[in-house]
Amino acid sequence: MTTELTNILDSFKTVRLEEMDKVRLMDRFDTKFLLPAGRLPDLLKIMESRYKVLEVNGYRISSYNTVYLDTPDFLFFNQHVTDRKGRLKIRFRNYNSTGITFLEIKKKTKNDRTVKWRIENSLSGNTCDESAMEFINSHFHGISGNLRPVLVNNFKRITLISTEVHERVTLDLDLSFAEPGGNFKELLFLAVAELKSDGMAVRSPFSDIVRQFSLFSTGFSKYCVGIAMLHDLPRKNILKPKLLLLNRIENEYNGSLSA
Repeated sequence: MTTELTNILDSFKTVRLEEMDKVRLMDRFDTKFLLPAGRLPDLLKIMESRYKVLEVNGYRISSYNTVYLDTPDFLFFNQHVTDRKGRLKIRFRNYNSTGITFLEIKKKTKNDRTVKWRIENSLSGNTCDESAMEFINSHFHGISGNLRPVLVNNFKRITLISTEVHERVTLDLDLSFAEPGGNFKELLFLAVAELKSDGMAVRSPFSDIVRQFSLFSTGFSKYCVGIAMLHDLPRKNILKPKLLLLNRIENEYNGSLSA
């Protein structure tokens, strides 16, 4: 799959990392779509005329490693599955193509925008260093001392920038989840497409493209799905419809392989 995608991406015009400042979109609307990974080649072929691909150090498909933090009672997980406004995610994300790791805080605002703050920082063992704690407390006072790593997530990402409007699209594949030092789960059948834009997606060229694929937007959190698959928590059943959707996508993916 990666070789086929690389061959298709070779025909795209490119954007350099330093040009990405124009579409950083640290305060934005996010719209997600789920599809079988086997449909990515056809999707990319349609996108080629309207998007450029981010290339970093010669790579057009980049690898990411993320360590999510939460409290012992899984405060952030519970905030998310109950759809609480102002919910948080706190994570350390390593961008393998550059070798840089950021401590990132994401917040969903009352008007459904996603706001992100980050600093360059790495996890020190299983604890946050003083700089990380100060950064977290500057946004959410008093919570940093209770945080611990609860989930490791790896995936590959293709980042595409529209040539028409102020937006970018990420395509994530080869997702895997693990408890720190524990259980492991792969979702190799799944691709997650995410539109990141200043405004609602109605005028997005990507919205036009996904309609051709009969894809519909849906909420999806890598963090929550990974936690639900690896931890037996009281509220994980709230995610049962999402897990059933993943089963249907897996069946479609497996069916396409055997066709």
